[in-house]
Amino acid sequence: MALIKKIRQKTGLAIGVIAVGLIFFLVGGDILSPNSTLLGGASNKVGEIAGESISYEEYVRKIEEIKFQFQQNTGRTPSENEMNSIREQAWQALIVDKVFDSQFEELGLTVSDAELVDMVQGKNIIAELRQQLTNPQTGEFDRNQLVAFLQSLEDAAPEQRAFWAQQEQLFADARLRVKYDNLLSTSEYATKAEGRMEHKMSNTIADVDHLFIPFYAIPDTAVSVSDSELKDYISKNKEKFKVSNAADLAYVSFAINPSSEDSAAVISEMRELTQALRNAENDSVFAIRNSEAQRPFQTILPGDALPTSLTSNVDNIEAGEVYGPFLTSRSTYVTYKITSQFDGTPRMRAAHILFGTQGLSEDAKAEVKQNAESVLKEIQEGLNFATAAAQYGQDGTAQRGGDLGWFAKEDFVDEFADVSFAQRNTGLINRLVETEYGYHIISVTDLPKSETYKIATVERELIASDATRNDAYRKADFFAANAGNANEFNANAEKEGIRVIQANNVDAFSRNLNNLTNAREVIRWAFNDASEGSVSGVFELDNAYIVATLKTRYEEGTATLDQVRPQVLIQVRNEKKAKMIKDKIAGKSSLEEMKNVFPDDASLDNTPDLKLSASVLPGVGFAPAAIGAAFGLKESGQISKPVQEDVGIIVLKLNSLTPATEVGDYSSFQRQLTLNSSQRTAYMIMMALEDLANVKDYRYKFF
Repeated sequence: MALIKKIRQKTGLAIGVIAVGLIFFLVGGDILSPNSTLLGGASNKVGEIAGESISYEEYVRKIEEIKFQFQQNTGRTPSENEMNSIREQAWQALIVDKVFDSQFEELGLTVSDAELVDMVQGKNIIAELRQQLTNPQTGEFDRNQLVAFLQSLEDAAPEQRAFWAQQEQLFADARLRVKYDNLLSTSEYATKAEGRMEHKMSNTIADVDHLFIPFYAIPDTAVSVSDSELKDYISKNKEKFKVSNAADLAYVSFAINPSSEDSAAVISEMRELTQALRNAENDSVFAIRNSEAQRPFQTILPGDALPTSLTSNVDNIEAGEVYGPFLTSRSTYVTYKITSQFDGTPRMRAAHILFGTQGLSEDAKAEVKQNAESVLKEIQEGLNFATAAAQYGQDGTAQRGGDLGWFAKEDFVDEFADVSFAQRNTGLINRLVETEYGYHIISVTDLPKSETYKIATVERELIASDATRNDAYRKADFFAANAGNANEFNANAEKEGIRVIQANNVDAFSRNLNNLTNAREVIRWAFNDASEGSVSGVFELDNAYIVATLKTRYEEGTATLDQVRPQVLIQVRNEKKAKMIKDKIAGKSSLEEMKNVFPDDASLDNTPDLKLSASVLPGVGFAPAAIGAAFGLKESGQISKPVQEDVGIIVLKLNSLTPATEVGDYSSFQRQLTLNSSQRTAYMIMMALEDLANVKDYRYKFF
């Protein structure tokens, strides 16, 4: 009983979570209060949802709930990257709770006790329980397991009953959301007029010529743009330039790289280990005890590649020999000992295309065979095997060109293995092979090999020693101590020949600083402790010590020109280029004449089957306004006005228009529109409610 087993195995985790909750309850007012030292005397408010303040304590409780679920499902503690994901899930869960609870209450949606009982032990067991409680022999839901589990709760420990109560609450919350989504999705309806329009959009076809003049036809140097024009553009398009809290920083980096002394020490150690490996009586034991490699002793099966750092340094590999130490691309030193070299179980490599026949009648199998034979003939006539596999293959190998990798004879059914291993040349087998799974087209990519190796590996990572790290820290600390403000920061960096690196528009929630990973503490400093022009202390990152200065901090809202200058410059410059292009082609009576104004950059093409529902113009890209203009033309030969799209100017000529024919019944189009709308409803409602909730997120101050 998987669910019971998980509960019993993770009892300690449950106790830990409950203990954390008790600590928050008993001493949270002291530890996590707005005046607590834990939070640096700052407010413990992590955000607002629908006007309701979300405290640090409430947020942490939700994190612990989701962390507990993660541990129950995986049996391990989440990594730091996984914790970042868990924190985000907890925040989204709080939004859902706060936003939807009021909606459920207003609509009177509830899950009764009787309904909950039916969900967990009645006639309509929910999918989550059905998946957990299955009979291993049949793979089907086993009600007896569920009954036994529920009965065991009577004598279960308190933490187990608490876990089940939490699960029931999750089931009830999920059912409420399903009711709400269903209520809204089933309210979708498309009218006959909408169905008629959908039919028209899908079946009205135009034959058009289209001239495309890209913006780069006008050099950037030919367009002057002032800061006042850029600011005016931002002011008129505020919705395009919404930003969250951000900051511009500058920093200097003191790399923690291994010194020549560090490298010499590792080489010396590796030489000693290499000699010891050469004389070792038990290679595997020695390698396991002395290596930092993930697989210190391994068997290289026939067809599998030997380590690159071995083959790139040694031409003829012999059993019993020791090779190395070599410096690898991963900044490690490695030595290999070929413990043994022998003929193992032969393995070969092939690709196939499966045409499945399981469960089919004889007539259906005959049809499948005929189809397979026609594909085999296409391949014999030149069709690429991988392309054919991707198009016709009916198993998981299709997306990798039918490749089966290296395999032994016993790995496959006899019919397939016998034919494959009987081949004496690589290439296509010119007949179908039938197995219990269906018909196979087979291509042998590598003939059988039997050469097998056992290899012991001793590896040491080349890392900075404590002395090297201390030296880098002293330099960083000295720099920070002598830079009291941004001016001194820049002056000292110039004097010492240290490069100052810019990191602009850094989001308050970012965890990286340019290409520096795990720089969260630097970013938290910028938003919590720093003032503009102040200089930080020393931050230790993975491979460097960092000293930073805060240049500017931006509040949430409309971006400043400094934040979005490159994007705005392109937009305003293109607006001016559009006018220049329109002026240059004004008065020209044909698309050919217009093209001659920009002979090197403009392109003139024809699309004979452009649909009204299309949004992409072949050879141009996303161009909905231009397509709309094409269908707005009334007569053959009529030319549109120049249309501005994101990529340039487009002018169209209508050659012919084939209207959609009227049909007697538009119900199929109505159904499709209704289905499309209902599928989007849950997401759209979520986005709308979240927007109305006016969510404010201050978590960057805490994590």
